[in-house]
Amino acid sequence: MAHHLLLIQQNKIRPKPNRTGFERFGLFFVCVFRLLRSSFGGKKKGITLEREMRKVNTLLKRGLKFVEDNVLLKILQSEIRHEVSNPRFQGAETGNLGDFKLDWDTSESQDIVLRRQLDSGEEVVVSALLQQKPIEEAGTAFPRRALAKVCIRKPGLSSIMQFDCSVSETASRSSVFDIERAYLFRSLVSSPSSIYGEHLFRTLDPKLQDALKQYLTSKGISEGLTNFLLCHLNKKEQDQYVNWLRKLESTMSRSVKL
Repeated sequence: MAHHLLLIQQNKIRPKPNRTGFERFGLFFVCVFRLLRSSFGGKKKGITLEREMRKVNTLLKRGLKFVEDNVLLKILQSEIRHEVSNPRFQGAETGNLGDFKLDWDTSESQDIVLRRQLDSGEEVVVSALLQQKPIEEAGTAFPRRALAKVCIRKPGLSSIMQFDCSVSETASRSSVFDIERAYLFRSLVSSPSSIYGEHLFRTLDPKLQDALKQYLTSKGISEGLTNFLLCHLNKKEQDQYVNWLRKLESTMSRSVKL
């Protein structure tokens, strides 16, 4: 995503010189030269070499700061234009919420929470965010997989079943979910009384694994919902990145004007 900034760090992109900035920086050198000439060749009284060198250092720092800030500002503006003019997820499956409602989703948070109440009284809550590690496979529409916790509570019972799932993109531009771990909590405040970690879960009978996956599908964890999670969370991260760039651009603009 931050391809421009990454390439800059690797010295692969060199921004075009800002003529105004370099012209002003040249004026600083003119001032420095005049100060040095007056210090070493002039006959001014009461002005010491140490004082002149302090002035030189101040002018140099101001000149370097102006050039660095102005170049960085141009790079930020270029990155913003690139991100806005090249939407990454055109043509991707946007999915749908189905019978779920979006219970939590803020512009600052990384996660979202979905909630559904079944006719039977069962409550299903899905908490999802993006996996930190990016996908290295070529040709994928989304740079990150989604991680989801699906919690199910039966009416009149305090126990909760929790399934940790991963949501990944398929070759057909759709999505699929896999159960990684399963837990049984006696109550909201208790530790899990039964845990099937990733390694142990994989050793279960494949028919049982498929049955658990079909169970979640019957509770609303459909292809449409997993498509929604992948698309919404990746777009959310993209929007947060562009907003961060704009805030940084605004800050740098003020510093350059100063």
